[in-house]
Amino acid sequence: MNSVIHSQISVRKRGGVIEDYLPIHDFIDSTKELCSDNRHRILHTMWGIKRVIVPIFGHTIINSDNKAVNVKDLCEQDHILPDYQQRFIPTLSDFVNAINDESVREYNFKEFAKSYESDKPLMELLLSPLSVTGLEKSLLLTHNSWFINEIVPKVLMREVEIKNFDINPSDLFNNMKFKLWMDNGSTYPESCKHTLGKIVG
Repeated sequence: MNSVIHSQISVRKRGGVIEDYLPIHDFIDSTKELCSDNRHRILHTMWGIKRVIVPIFGHTIINSDNKAVNVKDLCEQDHILPDYQQRFIPTLSDFVNAINDESVREYNFKEFAKSYESDKPLMELLLSPLSVTGLEKSLLLTHNSWFINEIVPKVLMREVEIKNFDINPSDLFNNMKFKLWMDNGSTYPESCKHTLGKIVG
């Protein structure tokens, strides 16, 4: 599903015109630049909404009908749920658990952390995947050239860093296994299976 179709969903639900919603839907799917299959959907999570989308676009936008639209609801109801057949919203842990455990041994996150240890807003943003998942390998999501130069400047209003980076987005996706649930919700991720068992039982 492309960003125009997602925007059409938003127009049907919330009024306004496609152009009101296109920037947000485009941005949620901007990770297609990094990975050509549905592993790219790392922003299709509550972590992505809370830490990236809402800080960039705000909690609400005003559409062409002069109506306030909740950005969190827009992301959940008009983009993420339709991408997964209205079945679930994956957690960041679902994506992180697909990353090869051995991959973190190749990367020196502690050395990377020295560059921002005195910068509290940057530290909180870059360490947020670790806070949410408890897994060091989750830092591959934020400790790379894409996150530092694409996301950080937009969220924290910082300058882009012109330098060579030891970690790039391909390090994240090359170490992430493709899981069937990523394929438009054809199965359920681990985060949903416990709840499904309760519903079925």
